[in-house]
Parts: sequence; C-alpha cells; structure tokens
Amino acid sequence: MPREQCLMTDSLKANIISRALELGFDLIGFAPLVDATAPDATSALTPHHSAFMRWLAQGYHAEMGYLAREPQKRADPRLVLLNAQTAIVVGVSYDTLAVPMSALADPSRGRIARYAWGADYHDVLTPRLRALGEFVSRENRAYVDTGPVLERAWAEQAGLGFIGKNTCLIHRTRGSYFFLGVVFVAAEIETAPPPTPASRPKALCGCGACTRCITACPTQAFAAPYVLNAQRCISYLTIELKGAIPVAMRPQLGNWLFGCDICQDVCPYVRRYSHPSREQAFYPVNVDRAAPNLLDVLSWDHPTFNAKFKGTPLSRAKRRGIVRNACVAAGNWGNAAAIPALTQLLTDEEALVREHAQWAIERIESTR
Repeated sequence: MPREQCLMTDSLKANIISRALELGFDLIGFAPLVDATAPDATSALTPHHSAFMRWLAQGYHAEMGYLAREPQKRADPRLVLLNAQTAIVVGVSYDTLAVPMSALADPSRGRIARYAWGADYHDVLTPRLRALGEFVSRENRAYVDTGPVLERAWAEQAGLGFIGKNTCLIHRTRGSYFFLGVVFVAAEIETAPPPTPASRPKALCGCGACTRCITACPTQAFAAPYVLNAQRCISYLTIELKGAIPVAMRPQLGNWLFGCDICQDVCPYVRRYSHPSREQAFYPVNVDRAAPNLLDVLSWDHPTFNAKFKGTPLSRAKRRGIVRNACVAAGNWGNAAAIPALTQLLTDEEALVREHAQWAIERIESTR
C-alpha cells in the first residue's frame, strides 16, 4: 500500500485529540519518527533504545525472554509498520482510590497491585486504541503492552511526562498510575521538535535529588537510578517468575500477592497529583479484589480461582502462582491460624505450592 502523504493540520490534530478523549483516554501525545534515510540515521532509533540494550546485556530482564526477542523491531518502528511516520501515545489512569490502606496493609490479607484491581487493561484498551488508529490512518499498528514497543520512551518523546528514577513514566500533574498505549500510523502529524539528548535531562527529568522510590524498595531492586533489576523486583517475583521465589527474598515480599506499588506510592508526584480514574472497569468490585483474605486464597482450587479472576490481570500468574505467593505472605504474617490451610497444601498437586507451604509453616513455627 503506498504511503499516505498526509500532513495533519492543527484542526485535524484537534479532531484526533477529541476522538481520543471520546474513546476514554486521559492523555494523548504525538512523536515523529525520524526519517531512517537521513544522514543521521541512527536518530531513527527508538528513544532510550541503547539503554534498553544495555539493560538486556546485564541480564536485568531475568526470565522475561520475550523482552529480548526481535530487538531490531523495538529499535525502529518501521520494521513493525513499513510506512510509519508518527507515534501516537495515549494514557489512561488506573488510580481507583477505592480501598483503605488499613485493608491493604493488613498482614492477614494478600495485597494486589492497584493496576490489577479491575478488568484486564488489555481487553479494555486495545479495541479503543485500534479504533483511534483507524480514525487517523488506514495503515496503523496499535499496542497496549503486548508488542515490540518501548512505550515509556515514546510517551516521554510525545511529551506525556518524564521517566523517573523508578523507571515509571511520570506526568508532572497527574502522577504515574497510567496505562500506556502506542499506535504507529502512516500519517505525518505536526509535533513539537523532540528534545535533543543534550537538553533531555534538564527538559524532562523531574526527580531532582529525590530518591524515595529507591530507598523504599524492600528488595533493593534498583541497581541504580533509572535502572531496575527485575530479578529483585516484587512485581517480577510474584507475576513473571514461574519457579520458586528465592528463599532469601521471601521475607522481604511482605503481604504482596500480585505485583507491587511501593515505588509509585512514595513518589511525590503520585502522592500530590494523582487523579481518580474515569474508567469504571478498573475499580474493584469489593475489598477482596484488592486484598483478599489469605486463608481464603490458600484454600482456592482451580475452579474457584478461575471464577474469581477470569478476565483480570491475575489470570497471568495462574492459580499455582497466586497460591505460591499466598504461602509466602502467610509465612510473613506469622500467625498460627494459617498452619491448617498450609498443611493442607503439603499434598497439593503442584510441587511449587508444596515447597512454599512447607517454608511458610517452618517460618511461622520459628517465630512462636
């Protein structure tokens, strides 16, 4: 299909923004794709791609092998969409503010990261992002955390915020509780000139001397400011890691059952500027969708787990992962009330669950 020779005027750009708001997006920005045939062709690489490659080389992606696949596509969007000219980046708040901290901090409950309290964001946002892409150009590719795209890098380039020391995309007046989506389109849209490397730190970085996210991390997952070692990240350990959680790190996981919010919760931008989400699908139906009782979780079989969490992000970890994590949380709770349920799990069909249940029993008994 021939390239669409289309330079969007301000009025058409305004129509795109209006359509994005109609579709339920809270933020939208535009980033041009530099011409790969230009003399400085290396500037066609995705922003921060070289830092991403160094991160992979250091093994900080742990067992997430999918992040290392097809790195050339992450470098240049034209390998995803031949005639791509512009990246349209959108953000949707998932700050639901619906559960009291007393429930989240209760050690008898398993804490779930805020983004997973409601429906699976992929199911909610992907159709809308595709609709936005079709509105702009017949040639488009839309991604919501599922393709070879460095979403935060493009979001920063599009002016939606800066990448903080906790590696999250932070909006100066709305915090960081956002889902991001990127659609590459074969249409040239007028944008502000992207910041040069020399101007980037002063123009975009808003962390200053603050290191609250780094010092608050229980597992010391930040190898350096802006560098996350996934092997030590609670979100990785409770979601992406399929095997046993390292024994030495289990006490540091507290009551986290799925994911972690700590490095965002302590951020001054989040604490001061977050706005409640307009998307009702992201709100929990009750407190147990954000912090279920650990004794209940330890008793879940496959049908019970599927009934509770089908169509939510928790389905990614599956029953074996969630119950594994609940065993660790129960051990950290340290209450003997959990021993009967943990004892039942010593005969579970999953060896992974059996091993973590045994560890939890031993940890509780050692503190009695």
